[in-house]
Amino acid sequence: MHDIFYTYRIEVQGQVDENAFNATSPLHMTVVRADPVATLFTICADQSGLIGLMRHLHGHGFVILSVTRER
Repeated sequence: MHDIFYTYRIEVQGQVDENAFNATSPLHMTVVRADPVATLFTICADQSGLIGLMRHLHGHGFVILSVTRER
């Protein structure tokens, strides 16, 4: 079976420090928009990586507002 990688846009509540997050995250994220209310970032991952990142975000107390796959 081949791993299929997609780019996902994930929005979380609050501000995320890109450098601090990438230092501890299983995947590298790129911030698209950050404001006091929410942070939107992108990642490139397969389904397993996405699930791992969701667990990582949850474990650090982030509220996930949306997850969409870019086409």
